[in-house]
Amino acid sequence: MTTTSAAASTRSVWDGLVGQRPTIEVLQQAAAGHGMTHAWLFTGPPGSGRSNVARAFASALQCERRTGCGACEACRLGTSGSHPDITWVRSETSVLYVNDMRDLVQSAAKFPAIGRWQVVVIEDADRLGTPENPRTGNALLKAIEEPTPRTVWLLCAPTVQDVLPTINSRCRTLTLATPGTEDVAAFLTRNDGVSETVASFAARASQGHIGRARALALDEETRTRRREVISIPARLTSLGSCMTAATNLAELAKEETEAITAEAERRELDELQAIFGSERKDTTSRAYRAALKGLEDLQKKKAKRRVLDVIDRALMDLVSVYRDAIAVSVGAPGMLVNEELRGDVAVVARATTPEELLRMIDAVFTAREQMLEFNVPPQLALESMTVALRLPGGR
Repeated sequence: MTTTSAAASTRSVWDGLVGQRPTIEVLQQAAAGHGMTHAWLFTGPPGSGRSNVARAFASALQCERRTGCGACEACRLGTSGSHPDITWVRSETSVLYVNDMRDLVQSAAKFPAIGRWQVVVIEDADRLGTPENPRTGNALLKAIEEPTPRTVWLLCAPTVQDVLPTINSRCRTLTLATPGTEDVAAFLTRNDGVSETVASFAARASQGHIGRARALALDEETRTRRREVISIPARLTSLGSCMTAATNLAELAKEETEAITAEAERRELDELQAIFGSERKDTTSRAYRAALKGLEDLQKKKAKRRVLDVIDRALMDLVSVYRDAIAVSVGAPGMLVNEELRGDVAVVARATTPEELLRMIDAVFTAREQMLEFNVPPQLALESMTVALRLPGGR
């Protein structure tokens, strides 16, 4: 009786995926040996769960029952991220580096240690390079073209177009859907035990982004920072308020990034010092000084990327306000993404036309492109954006 109850309560590796039933069915068949291929590309908008799908599939490929049962040792190791035959590649900078990719390709060619497959998951395949500078992607290309018999590559990216054509053309692509609000709310209630009211708010505010929804549901500071961002549009009535808003956005991103990186940077420094031991105290040690400078340079690149990621999330929150304002302007039925801020949304809607609101959304995406694609300093891009967002009739 006890055994039956425990088995019934076991969660499969697929249970944490929200709104992806068609994709799950394809991957379950592949894990069982039907329609299996050695290179997969998972695409979908931010928050759709690309890395979660990759984790579930990687675990199912190692599953002793070939189902992703969640009960066997292989599944437990896979879902916890500690399976020796599942390698995770995450880039905390804006690019993946060619030397790292060459090392990864050599490692991936080894025979699995304990599992059925040697699985490599690249979370940011869109950072493998560009058609103009494809060096990192080229380092991976031959491994995908001529895979070793027991190696499987799982790549994740927002869209097929974000991945080098030479890479995506050799992968089987599965496009994930944005989870619906009801699905996300039900997931939060079931998995995190939050109230239906909080779950509904977090599901709407996250716009289908599972990780963001969980943060909003569980962390008051995250909710406070978001309220500060979405309250900006109604306050942009003067040039001064625009400059202030741009500075506040940049400062919010910097503060959040510092909170995220401080502990990680201390840990990385401690690890480096432990490696060099007493040698680090020798001021003439070239090896230690070179390693320390390399670490500092890498940490700066990581911090820059994290700032941009935080700002990018804030920009998408701003876009949600202008979309809500369009809905109010045209009298669309249903709840707003920012229903709790309906009063401020109405202020923006009354001061503008739907056409002006569309231009404002375009201004937000222009700022996003300037920072992410053209390396424009965030402060300058945000100032230009907020001026473009100034409400008509302001000073």
